[in-house]
Amino acid sequence: MSSAVVLLAAASLPQAGPVPEEKPDQQQVQPDDKAPIPVEKPAASPDAPVVPTEKPASQPEEKPASQPEEQTTGEMQGPPRPPLTVASEPDDEHQACLKALTAIGATFKEIPRIDEGNGCGIDKPIALSSPLPGIEFKPEGKMRCEAALALAQWVKESVIPSAAALDNGKIVAINQASTYVCRLRNNASTGKISEHARGNAIDVASFTFENGKTVAIEPRREDPTLTGAFQRATSASACLYFSTVLDPESDAAHETHFHLDVIERNGGFRYCH
Repeated sequence: MSSAVVLLAAASLPQAGPVPEEKPDQQQVQPDDKAPIPVEKPAASPDAPVVPTEKPASQPEEKPASQPEEQTTGEMQGPPRPPLTVASEPDDEHQACLKALTAIGATFKEIPRIDEGNGCGIDKPIALSSPLPGIEFKPEGKMRCEAALALAQWVKESVIPSAAALDNGKIVAINQASTYVCRLRNNASTGKISEHARGNAIDVASFTFENGKTVAIEPRREDPTLTGAFQRATSASACLYFSTVLDPESDAAHETHFHLDVIERNGGFRYCH
């Protein structure tokens, strides 16, 4: 037992313990002092120009999904549309209209079929010179019988009674600005064909009275006179006879006349403004 104590006493402890080696996957990564420090870009000013990002050369140009095809190419896509043709009129309906127009006292004559291409024309046209006895239609106008009959009924049942309040005597002339003419709507260079080009429309510019006074169609929404009331009454009542009525309050293109037409719409819908 004493010899064991002597051996332990003679042993000496090391001055420092062993230094552990670092494992490769636990080595600390030191920051690279030479790497650039990212700088936060200031928010772009609303007025600053936007520089577009250049696309790779191999990437095709894409059209925005919300932009219609006709706005990017200027032309409608798909097969070409068939050319417009002159609408045929059933003979029995035309004869019935001519009979009613004669009975109301209109003066007219039947004229040869009109076909100017692209839908311009009238299958069974007439030339109207007077919608009612004693009232001239100036100048004589070409149209479908249906349009002439609507005009005659409107004048007889609405315009003449309304005009009685003006104390100008009887109406002796209806002065028109346009009947049949081959053109687009509002004389535009593009767009839909006008109802004038189908013989369905009449533009009434003024009424001439027995005392020589002429009442022109013009903006009269705020006109407090009897003349203003007469124009507003005739415009409103025209929708009982025509399927489209546009007056000087509609837009700049109709400031000098009533546009009246007999276009057929689904469900008998009428547009009167």
